Amino acid sequence: MSPSAAISPPFTTLRSIPHSLPLFSTTLPLQRTHLNNIAIKNSTVFTCLASSVGIQESSSQVGLFSNCKQSGVLHFVKYHGLGNDFILVDNQGSAEPKLSPEQAVKLCDRNFGIGADGVIFALPGINGTDYTMRIFNSDGSEPEMCGNGVRCFARFITELENLQGRQRFTIHTGAGLIVPEIQEDGKVRVDMGEPILKSSDVPTSIPPNKDQSVVKAKLDVDGVAWNVTCVSMGNPHCITFSSEKTEDLVVDELNLADIGPKFEHHAVFPARTNTEFVQVISPTHLKMRVWERGAGATLACGTGACATVVAAVLESRASRSCTVDLPGGPLDIEWNAEDNHVYMTGPAEVVFYGSVPL
Repeated sequence: MSPSAAISPPFTTLRSIPHSLPLFSTTLPLQRTHLNNIAIKNSTVFTCLASSVGIQESSSQVGLFSNCKQSGVLHFVKYHGLGNDFILVDNQGSAEPKLSPEQAVKLCDRNFGIGADGVIFALPGINGTDYTMRIFNSDGSEPEMCGNGVRCFARFITELENLQGRQRFTIHTGAGLIVPEIQEDGKVRVDMGEPILKSSDVPTSIPPNKDQSVVKAKLDVDGVAWNVTCVSMGNPHCITFSSEKTEDLVVDELNLADIGPKFEHHAVFPARTNTEFVQVISPTHLKMRVWERGAGATLACGTGACATVVAAVLESRASRSCTVDLPGGPLDIEWNAEDNHVYMTGPAEVVFYGSVPL
């Protein structure tokens, strides 16, 4: 069946591997005894799995999926960045994604599919970059970029290429050039580039009130006036710390499912928007909940955390280097005053490996 055809069960997947188990290591390969901790959903699991994850007595490693040659089967790895989860697909053999947006929606379904906030494709590089990253959200839309996703992408590349230690890549995205770097501790530091503050480039039709930017401007949402700052990190963000009803937000008290869509689809955002609701704990510590364009409430948003720190600095609420607490965990964000770039540091972890018939 062609890749454009609809995907249907049964899915062949592996359940979550306990964090205590080693995954890829030249010094401590995953032993066969650990197979008792892995549940196979049906009998068609692909035969390359053992060599892909190093389930062998030899310490030599092979590239991820190097022995996976079955036609009509999509092999994938599921990753998460602070609970923001993605299906990663090796797509380096083609400049176009292997799946359609409709297929991505089916795979992201948490009841009838694999379950994810999006599907990310690793494609050949463009204009001298090492790789190209494209992503389909769980609703089938395609965002310009994803901060948590790019960290997962970087870790995925190290598995595909069998790389060890500190690594650095150049990635072409819809938001421009992104440069992630794998740290010695396994976290990923990403140069997210410069924030875009010009209102027409965010884009938003809210009239600029500070130079050409929208900073702490009034926005009526369902009869409530919110104070918003608009920032693009290659994708649009609307950040709010307060409203006419609440001078300082307590984010855990918000009904995100109710208010989030009203921001996302507001008429002043022609490309829709991601929305960050932020509580200031201290000048170096922020707490944020996010409603993502095309994905809804998620446990983390990397570009949103970056945009949040930029907005906090513009509103004189925080310093240029902050820890941002998200429901899935913390990210370290720095808006560097010298080069004007925003740097994000955080984890990306394997959830499981699997395959699905197309």
